[in-house]
Amino acid sequence: MATKKLKIGIVGGTGYTGVELLRLLAVHPHAELVAITSRGEAGLAVADMFPSLRGYVDLVFTDPASSNLDACDVVFFATPNGIAMQQTRELLDKGVRVIDLAADFRIKDIPTWEKWYAMPHACPDLVTEAVYGLPEINREVIKKARLIANPGCYPTAVQLGFLPLLEAGVVDTSYLIADAKSGVSGAGRKAEVHTLFAESSDNFKAYGVAGHRHLPEISQGLNNMAKGKVGFTFVPHLTPLIRGIHATLYAKATKSVDLQSLYEARYANERFVDVLPKGSHPETRSVRGSNQCRIAVHQPQDGDTIVILSVIDNLVKGAAGQAVQNMNIMFGLEESTGLEIVPLLP
Repeated sequence: MATKKLKIGIVGGTGYTGVELLRLLAVHPHAELVAITSRGEAGLAVADMFPSLRGYVDLVFTDPASSNLDACDVVFFATPNGIAMQQTRELLDKGVRVIDLAADFRIKDIPTWEKWYAMPHACPDLVTEAVYGLPEINREVIKKARLIANPGCYPTAVQLGFLPLLEAGVVDTSYLIADAKSGVSGAGRKAEVHTLFAESSDNFKAYGVAGHRHLPEISQGLNNMAKGKVGFTFVPHLTPLIRGIHATLYAKATKSVDLQSLYEARYANERFVDVLPKGSHPETRSVRGSNQCRIAVHQPQDGDTIVILSVIDNLVKGAAGQAVQNMNIMFGLEESTGLEIVPLLP
């Protein structure tokens, strides 16, 4: 069990996942924020950019080259894809553990990663070492890890929804569908036309039907759960919400099983997965600002189609909260430390 405060660095502290990490770690009883980097905002007080952190974070943004990240116990990368892989090896060699919130280490097959992210990978050997940070599956391996690939937001909601079915072997693995919706914060803090208020408000649309970057990550996870290749269709949607993911998942039953009992048993000891009573319909607002995933399982008209409803906050359980959960596991802390947050309502 860790007794001293962990010295923490955050690379890329100006995006939504970066500020969410700051919000959570600023009040974490075992965390000491020592470095927050931003090339573009170096010298600016964090609280001047994010007034919500006044009185909680008194650091200024520093350039990564002068941030003394080597002195940290753990460094979080809340950066665009392709950044963490350039700096991780040096940190690991200095004894610093790394948690990457981007996709640099998530996909084990390097050609697949390079195809979807359109760049050569800088350190394929570290991809082999990296542990996929979904605690509900990899908790024991996370405990010993130096490098964590924090899961994406859609992949977290989808994999937690399908997990009990695939582990139990009770569905047709050639026919899995995820119809998922996300709030606009999932696109990041950068300025883009499709996330402008006048574009995204009072609107609802699918995107990436031909292929989305989270598709190979989800498929990899589902294949591992099923111990074989699955047939998987993923359709994401953009909704006029700031936070939240709602994944509606479909599978064909191949065996008769008490689905409610199956899900309740699988997640009985998982602090951050809440299986709702039979017949429930989880709402995104029921998890807003929290590290919870809420799940409901349905079998309409007692047919062979199983419908799973899975909701998370994309910035917490889908990003920063799960990263802190992984940090807690890595350093022998109580897993829920700093994450006992009641969801915000309304």
